[in-house]
Formats: sequence, structure tokens, C-alpha cells
Amino acid sequence: MLPALITTALWSCSAIYAARSANIIGAQRANLARITLATIFLGIWAHTFGKGFEGPAFQWFLLSGATGFGFGDLALFGALPRIGPRLTILLTHCLAAPLAAFTEWAWLGTTLGSQEILCATVILGGVAVALAPDRGMVVARSTFWIGVAFGVGSAVGQGLGSVISTKAAHVAELANYPIDGGTAAYQRIVAGLALTAIVIFLLPKKLGDPPAAGAYKKAWPFVLANTLAGPALGVACFQWALMGGKTGIVMPVVATSPVVTLLLVWWMDGVRPTRRSVIGGMVAVGGVIALRMTQTQ
Repeated sequence: MLPALITTALWSCSAIYAARSANIIGAQRANLARITLATIFLGIWAHTFGKGFEGPAFQWFLLSGATGFGFGDLALFGALPRIGPRLTILLTHCLAAPLAAFTEWAWLGTTLGSQEILCATVILGGVAVALAPDRGMVVARSTFWIGVAFGVGSAVGQGLGSVISTKAAHVAELANYPIDGGTAAYQRIVAGLALTAIVIFLLPKKLGDPPAAGAYKKAWPFVLANTLAGPALGVACFQWALMGGKTGIVMPVVATSPVVTLLLVWWMDGVRPTRRSVIGGMVAVGGVIALRMTQTQ
């Protein structure tokens, strides 16, 4: 549970810095920059203190990275401009968790107890209430459904990528070749970086117009902070959580990160969350506490 909670805190901060860097240099440039920096940082760790590209699970981690970092993130950024961040994150987190739990059960035979399922449902229900978009959202029907399709694709990428990571950890464990979270994150992100770079450079228009002079200098502190809290330390902790727990438990806990982000934005920028967001957040946090209690019984 602790690694999942740390991941939640880091990803909550990452979301804020990601938004600020994207506002300055554009979403795709910010995404490519953070993945590139994270690959460098994680590579230094993996090739110095970790296992580098070694291990019997390397191919599984590559596949996980291509699915989660590559396909999942590309779909995420396809949904954001069409249906907005709230609905995009809602679809991604609230569909990825049950999809991951079902896939893990069907493929790896991992089951959840009735109390765990109930707590996970409460958590995701709270997140759904907190992040549900306002009724006044106006968007063309075709754009809306394309955005929803991207959002579902993002959930599929995140959910399946997490389960494949769990499979990779099982392969390493059976081979008596343990892999630390930093090395696992590095082996995943290499494939994600390659796929992201290929798609972006094949479709250069996705980068948009070049940023204004001095934009990169202004954006780099936010890109660096986003890198450390997100794909570097955040994903390393996420891999740590998956190695020690069930995917169907880890994913709902991590799904509360957008709710925590709302509170951080209130504290940092003075943007007050709505009453519905507060109520949904309290329900989600209550579910996390109840889930923690089931783990200690």
C-alpha cells in the first residue's frame, strides 16, 4: 500500500507541472521532453546501480512500456484537446483499474477478495464523482466520440501495460532474478520513448507551431519537476507497488491522484474545488483507508 500512496502523491504533483509546461511549449513537446529526460535519469540509475537491459523479463517490460507509455500516453494526449482533462482522466483511471483487475484474473489467476472489490469500487466511485465534467460542457458530437474513443484507448493502454508489468515481475521472480523499480521503469520507458518519438516525428504537425523565444528557458523547471515526479520517481514507485501488490488494488489507489491534484491546485493557485469534487474526494479517500484496513487484518 505504501508504494501506491507514494505514487499517488508524486503523480498528483506531476499533473500540475505537466499542465504548466504544456501551456508554455505545447503538450506534445512537453510530453516528449519529460519522457526523454526520464529515460536519461532512469538509464543512469539502471546502468549504474540496477540491471540495465539485463534480465529474463526485459522483453515483457519493453512490451509494457510500448503499451502503457507509448499507446496509452498517445491516446491520452489525443483525448485531452477533444473532451478536456476531467473527462479524459475520468475515463483513463476509472476504466483502467477494472480492466487491469479482470485481465490479471483471466491471465495470471490473481483474484480479489469481496472486501477488496468493495473498497476499490468505492474509491473509483468517489473519483468519478469528483472528476465528472459539468453539464455545460459544449463539444461537437463527432469530436466528443472521437475523444471518448481516445480516452478508452488510454485506459486500455494503462490497464494492460500495468498487468504486463506484473507479468514481467513474475517472470523475474520465477527466474530468481529480482528487478528493482528503477530498472523496471527504465526498461519500460525505453519502448515508450521510441514509440512516442516515432509517432510525433512522423506527424510533425502534432507538435504545433514553434514556441515563442525564451519559452524553453521558462518551461524547463516545470519539465524537470514533471519528469522527476512522473515518469522517473513516480513510475519507479508504481513498479515497486505492482511488484508487491495486486494490480486491481494498486490501480484504484493511484486513481485518486487527480483528486489530490485538485487539492494541491487549491493550495498552490487558490482555485477552489467544487462541493461535488470535495464530496467525491472524501469518498475516495475513505475507500483507500478502508482498503488499507483490509490489508492489515
